[in-house]
Amino acid sequence: MANVTRRQVITAGGAVAAGAAIGVSISQQAKPAAKAAVAPVIVIGGGMAGATVAKYIRLWSAKSIPVTIIESEVDYTSNIMSNLVLTGQKTLASLHYPYTTLKSATYGVTVVRGTATTVNAGAQTVTYQPPTGLPVTLAYSRLVMAPGIDYLPFTLTGTPANKAKVVSAWKAGAETQSLRNQLVAMNVDDKYILTIPKSPYRCPPGPYERAALVADWIKNNKRSVGNTSAQVIVLDANPFIQAELNNFTNAFNVVHAGVVQYVPNATLVSVDADAGTVVTTAGTFTGKVINVIPDHTAGKIARDAGLANKPTAAGGAFCEVDVLSYESKVSPLIHVLGDASATTQPKAGHVASQEAKVCADAIVRLMSSPALPLDQAPITNSACYSPITATTASWLSVVFHYDPITQTMVKAAGQPIEAPSISAGNFSQMNTWFSVLMGDVFK
Repeated sequence: MANVTRRQVITAGGAVAAGAAIGVSISQQAKPAAKAAVAPVIVIGGGMAGATVAKYIRLWSAKSIPVTIIESEVDYTSNIMSNLVLTGQKTLASLHYPYTTLKSATYGVTVVRGTATTVNAGAQTVTYQPPTGLPVTLAYSRLVMAPGIDYLPFTLTGTPANKAKVVSAWKAGAETQSLRNQLVAMNVDDKYILTIPKSPYRCPPGPYERAALVADWIKNNKRSVGNTSAQVIVLDANPFIQAELNNFTNAFNVVHAGVVQYVPNATLVSVDADAGTVVTTAGTFTGKVINVIPDHTAGKIARDAGLANKPTAAGGAFCEVDVLSYESKVSPLIHVLGDASATTQPKAGHVASQEAKVCADAIVRLMSSPALPLDQAPITNSACYSPITATTASWLSVVFHYDPITQTMVKAAGQPIEAPSISAGNFSQMNTWFSVLMGDVFK
């Protein structure tokens, strides 16, 4: 398995979107086994990026490079497909992915539970806090940060009980179930308000997908015959729909006509949880369920380590990296993957796993003896499906390649490609795509 060629498809089943394979190895040649490292590669975060990079470093180094994941949760809960928890089509339990296979003899990844608190780049150490006991400090040869995103604060007033109801549910877990419960408790004349943060944010099509699914659920569960008052109000801080423009425009204006009110350029100002009001630059709106997705920034450990050097218009910051290796442009021997990184690629689980394979390939090359040159022509792709109703979906696919002039990943000609229509067939393919993707990461 270590002798993998650069364009070999590594995910069984060959699930595709618009002809783009969902996982491609970027290993250019057979690699000699790397010498055992003095210290392991430490990975902070066991999500799509962290789990993938750990798995493929072990695989492509013939298990000669030790890898340790530091993860605060017992297992990973997928954000992908979590909007279907809101409609009752999936459970949170069905989206849990344990680290059992990664820890098994097949890969031999060490997984420790705890929260990374401090990085000492000079000493090449990471300190983490286990659930119980004293902090633990580990040495690393290289460090991979995949801490995901944090939220920027916003003005929220009201009683503690009412403020607790204003959730994002943009990190799948307890808030997802809370939002589901609030939807179930809606009356037929209630309104659901969804705020969308300024780009860049996690999963560009995700908020629009959520709006469409909730609208479909409201039509089927919270509208009596002839009732036209129950609505989904989408308050988008961006000037237009950020992904799958044609199909989401059709979803809002045709499929869910009269149920979805889409408001662009609606930057969030404040929320009064007691009154149920949301103040934006486009006006004030009132609803029963308020689902605020706040503006994003890189995970705390990356910010604390001084790696988040790329500011955003919303006031957040992400981490600039060399996309040939995902090594930080601020601190050598530290790589940053997924949502915390600042690249031209979207922040999404599928993209995170693609970046992780480029990074894994680079780390194995850099730690080989003698060191091998980095692949100068990596290719990644972003493929995702977006359910529009309980039985139909759209999709989007885009292929990226490295441009040596700009030293960035750029879209291939004619990209992105959007599904020509919303269909039941896409919904069926979505389930196959998801199964293959998650199998590639956690199996």
